[in-house]
Amino acid sequence: MDEKKKRQLKKELPPMAYHVLVEKGTEPPFSNKYYNYEEKGEYHCAGCGNPLFRSEQKYRSGTGWPSFYDCVDKKNIETREDRSAGMARTEVLCASCGGHLGHVFSDGPKPTGLRYCINSAALKFNQKG
Repeated sequence: MDEKKKRQLKKELPPMAYHVLVEKGTEPPFSNKYYNYEEKGEYHCAGCGNPLFRSEQKYRSGTGWPSFYDCVDKKNIETREDRSAGMARTEVLCASCGGHLGHVFSDGPKPTGLRYCINSAALKFNQKG
């Protein structure tokens, strides 16, 4: 993410959303906005509006963060190796703006076996009408 975009997001986003998307932070588990959220619709990137996940792809993982077994379109996300925090993980980023969303693990349910563990602060929900 370039410096111009970072400055723009600093002005536009709440502090926690900026911390997650730009500084690659993590919000506290079990008390974030979308952890137990059950509305029908789509989750978009809070930084740029890129559609990321559908409510139908969300499931209760018990981890404390919203979890999804698939994404809207693989073109909308990017993944890369993350060796921070003393472990090897796969980071999930928004393909449009480069914002940090969370991580993906291979311990999810069928049909994909994936668990996209995503920070609520990186998401903006759009309800279906």
